Amino acid sequence: MKSDSYYGWVMVFVGFSLSALSFGGLAAVGVFLKPLITEFGWSRGATAAGYTVAAFSAAAFGIPLGYFADRKPTRWFMFMGATALAIGLLLLSQISAIWQFYLAYFLFGAFGHAAIASTIWANIGQWFTHNKGLALGVGLAGSAFGQAAVPFCASLLISALDWQTAYLILGLVYLLLGMAIATLTRDPPSKRERIAAIKYGADAGGAWTLGSAKSTVIWLSVATIFCCSCMSVATVHVVPALSDNGFRPEIAASVLTTIMVAGAMGRLCSGKLCDMIGPLQTYACMSLGQTCLVAWFPHIQSLAIVYILAAVFGFFFSGVMSSMIICVNFMVPEKVAARCWAIVSLFAWIGMGLGSYMGGALFDISGDYTWSFAFATFMGCGNLIVVLSYRLSGSPLKPIAVK
Repeated sequence: MKSDSYYGWVMVFVGFSLSALSFGGLAAVGVFLKPLITEFGWSRGATAAGYTVAAFSAAAFGIPLGYFADRKPTRWFMFMGATALAIGLLLLSQISAIWQFYLAYFLFGAFGHAAIASTIWANIGQWFTHNKGLALGVGLAGSAFGQAAVPFCASLLISALDWQTAYLILGLVYLLLGMAIATLTRDPPSKRERIAAIKYGADAGGAWTLGSAKSTVIWLSVATIFCCSCMSVATVHVVPALSDNGFRPEIAASVLTTIMVAGAMGRLCSGKLCDMIGPLQTYACMSLGQTCLVAWFPHIQSLAIVYILAAVFGFFFSGVMSSMIICVNFMVPEKVAARCWAIVSLFAWIGMGLGSYMGGALFDISGDYTWSFAFATFMGCGNLIVVLSYRLSGSPLKPIAVK
């Protein structure tokens, strides 16, 4: 139907909005680090591990959710995700022990973030045959917007009130916005037909197999461990790193906001670039930029240069994330798209959790963030080596979408 042809852009709005809430909540971990350490006396590594718990739980639960998302209506998963995000934040406002802190972030990751991120991008990709990269780039810009807006708002709430009230207000806002946006979710015609065929036994798409997508998924999974370790050191630890360098907490938080605002432009541009030169080439270019810039954050004392570095780094780091997701959408069959992204996402979250933890652990060992951000550079180089190896293996640089 003609109306269906326009509804893909409504789904882009849904993806933009819910990914803003999901990724924004994760990015806000860095803003809460120091208030929680002051309140409870936890180490920086143990506190940053809240992000690790969310990342690993999202990774573990993403695969079964991705499998069912190929067979069930996407709306189910959007309602589940929106509810779990809100409940996780509300629980965080009531914690008094570190196990409660980890449990709340487990819920946030396993049933909140995983339910949204493992399903929405496959849905959006299947609405478009032309400008697929652009549509996904616009939707993915929401995660960068959320990573800018939510930590900034959280920082203001903490400064004006306290960390408990900040979590409480965020939880209530998430509940109201998330549920309202989830009601707009609709599946593309091709998926509705596939769900009907599975229901009546006419489609065997439920097998736990990847078919021709297996090789692509393996290469991308290995690459994402390295690239996501690189980026999560910066996104989780840039606020405390700049604060340690003498910048006021609100200034340090605004640098993270700058990274994420620039990231929104990076996601838009990388989406269009994927349509023009191919997603794998775009991923390689953005990865190179991220790797070259990440190590400089602990060493710059000039506020103006910090903001410039944040803007350029944000452009490349967000371009890496969006082109990675677009690679999956371009390179795998539609009927297994959600489970393929869930598998790649598993390794992405392993990388995110590893980077977050190592950034804090290396700080605890050395007393500053020099080795933490050097580790990020090392992991970025590993990502580039994997991409180069993919090319040298004889795999095509510009993959052809498989229907």
